[in-house]
Amino acid sequence: MTYVVTERCIRCKYTDCVDVCPVDCFREGPNFLVIDPEECIDCTLCVAECPVEAIYSEDDVPDDQKGYIALNAELAKQWKPIVERKDPLPDADHWARIKGKLGELKR
Repeated sequence: MTYVVTERCIRCKYTDCVDVCPVDCFREGPNFLVIDPEECIDCTLCVAECPVEAIYSEDDVPDDQKGYIALNAELAKQWKPIVERKDPLPDADHWARIKGKLGELKR
């Protein structure tokens, strides 16, 4: 089992989760973070740190977010690791609770 970043992270990209990850399994895209399933050790530390509650264990991903399991695996192979906390995107608070953001994802 691994952890998965879901839709709520799109256009927010809070990086509190990155600070607590002991194995640096987060990967950074232009407006989204993903977890590399090959690196994740299932420690759960990132879940509590996400201010928008975007991170779930693979077994607990909501049905309407299941596609993010494959998306995390795919994008983790393309994006570079992020190992330090950064400021969120400038309009993160606005986008934090908006639903249906997959079309906003920049690859």
